[in-house]
Amino acid sequence: MSRLAPRPAAAPLTPDLAAFASEVRNGLTHAPQKELPSKYLYDDIGSALFEAITVLPEYGLTRSEDRLLTRYAAEIVEALPAGVTVAELGSGSGRKTRRILEALCRKRPTSYCPIEISRTALQVCRRELADIERIAIVGYERDYLAGLAEVSRQRAAGEQLCVLFLGSTIGNFTRLAATRFLREIRSMLEPGDTLLLGTDLIKPVETLLAAYDDAIGVTAAFNLNLLARINRELDGDFDLTAFEHVARFNRDARSVEMHLRAKTRVEARVGAANLTVALEAGETIWTESSHKYHADEIPAIAADAGFVCAHQWVEKEWGFAESLLVSA
Repeated sequence: MSRLAPRPAAAPLTPDLAAFASEVRNGLTHAPQKELPSKYLYDDIGSALFEAITVLPEYGLTRSEDRLLTRYAAEIVEALPAGVTVAELGSGSGRKTRRILEALCRKRPTSYCPIEISRTALQVCRRELADIERIAIVGYERDYLAGLAEVSRQRAAGEQLCVLFLGSTIGNFTRLAATRFLREIRSMLEPGDTLLLGTDLIKPVETLLAAYDDAIGVTAAFNLNLLARINRELDGDFDLTAFEHVARFNRDARSVEMHLRAKTRVEARVGAANLTVALEAGETIWTESSHKYHADEIPAIAADAGFVCAHQWVEKEWGFAESLLVSA
């Protein structure tokens, strides 16, 4: 009589995977709304899909910011202290940062520290920007605050930092959480250091929803990849075909929400989180919010976080603002 071999014990989780598993367990047992942290959308596959989203016709945000930085890069650089080291939170491919770095390097050699949780994105960033003359690139495979803390610790005495937080990533935080996050950034800076903050501005709801639910389904694939990542990395067994991508506008919060909605009753196991989760038909997992701003509310938010809004540049065709905040 044959006997089945016992299933081998799972290898111990790395600290990063253990943190991922813990947050998945907490989020999928959160009541009444199941949720997953948006930062986990950006593994190597998710980062590549997001780069594709930025060139879609519905997603005007990236092109708007590029127009703004192309038009005002020299003016922005003139407003920075001499000889700054640039640290970018969530650099992605580095494409959106090129205008600023080129303008800085025309004036003097510049050190650039991209901070990314995706190793592939850092590699692409280095390739994208390596042709800029007089630039030194040192990447940090960290989350935002851990990477910035390391850059800040390593700077020379008297060296000033310019932190870039572009692409309206601040919109992924609620307004209170955004202020707390800016305060944490401020706590790592010295007086006179700067933060260039990108914010997407409020616009017609139809335009916003199309930007987060494109016709060919790239954003849907980006969102569904989060469940695929759980399957790959945390021994999950989500059936991706049982879910659909949904974009909603929350008028009270002035935000676009991304959800994954169960098309039928779903039960899935996440082995690394020691979790079995059930969703009823129509129930959703909330994966991301993108809050939209009015340009004139940024100075007050900056002041609450310990900054002075020294300059602001606005692109009006799509509706996007870059604000230069100086640590007080």
